[in-house]
Formats: sequence, structure tokens, C-alpha cells
Amino acid sequence: MPPRNKNSQGHSKSAILPQGQDLYEGERLDRLLQQIQRRIESARLEDGKSLPEKIWFKKLFAIGVNDVTRVLERMPPTARASSLAGKAAYIELQAVVIASDCNPRWLSKHLPSLALSRKVPVIFLKDNKGASLRLGQLFKLKTAIAMGVKAKGNAINLLFEEILSGNTMQLSVGSKCLNSSQMLTTTQGKVQR
Repeated sequence: MPPRNKNSQGHSKSAILPQGQDLYEGERLDRLLQQIQRRIESARLEDGKSLPEKIWFKKLFAIGVNDVTRVLERMPPTARASSLAGKAAYIELQAVVIASDCNPRWLSKHLPSLALSRKVPVIFLKDNKGASLRLGQLFKLKTAIAMGVKAKGNAINLLFEEILSGNTMQLSVGSKCLNSSQMLTTTQGKVQR
């Protein structure tokens, strides 16, 4: 039997990503991470600083492959969700974000299928500079391969609802951001620049 080569299985890096899932890279990834960072900062200010930052992050996010896997496994599969309505409460994830630069790949390979069985949308991040490094920066960690957004009904959840429905404001490459003092509100409540 000839020795097996690591790449002899015929899988390309893009073949790992399931069809129909969101893939963020380049400018789109930059905008997504900036929006998430701003919402995290504003939600932290709204909640006050009564909790230490690490504990506050744990209340709103499942951070890391093990934590995301644990929360997903504790969620009931979609077929049994109605039969478990009266049992112990579980934490529900609104979305799972996975950095596609994970090495070795088998660390996060199970997450898309597990999330699919729980009807949780998956967002993939792909970056040449290291998506796991950039995802980790959101939580002041070195790296984070996966993150789950816990459904808590806050500003962060509203942002992910917009992202998943595709209603996020698409900024062009050369556009400048306006702060609230530069925006004018009309009598109908619409924002004008």
C-alpha cells in the first residue's frame, strides 16, 4: 500500500464550507468585525460595568470550539424541541461564527452539521491574515476558532438578526462613516445625510 499524502483525500479548502452558508472575507469581513466590535462596546456601556468583562462575555457568547459544541449539544434537535418544552431550560444560540483558518481542520469540522441539526445559522470568516486571530481580538483573546451568539434579546442580537436577514448597511470602499451629530432626522423619522 503506498503511503498516503495529506492532500490525497481530494478535499480543497473551499470544499469544507457548506453550500448556502455565509462566507465573509475581505472588505465585507472588515465591516462585519467592526460592526460587532461597536455593538459589543455599546452593549457593555448600556449594561454598566457591574460584572467583570470576562464573565460579561460568557453571558452573551459561547467562545471557543468546546463551549460552542457544549451549548449546541444541550440544545434540543429541531424534531424534539416541542416535546421538551416543559423540561429544564437550555441556552439557545442565535448564530455560530467559525473562522475557516483552523488547523487542524477536524477541530471545527463537526460544528456546521451540529448547528444545522439545531437550525442555527453558521457564518464563516475567511482571511489571509488569520480570521481566528481577528475573531479573538473581539474578546481580547489571542485566537478564537468559533463563537456562538446566545439569544438574549440585546443590541448584539439585533445586529445578528440584521446580518442573517441581509439588511446590514453596505458601505462602499471609499465612503466615510457619519456620527450621530452629522446625521439629520426628518419629520417622518428617516435619517438623511
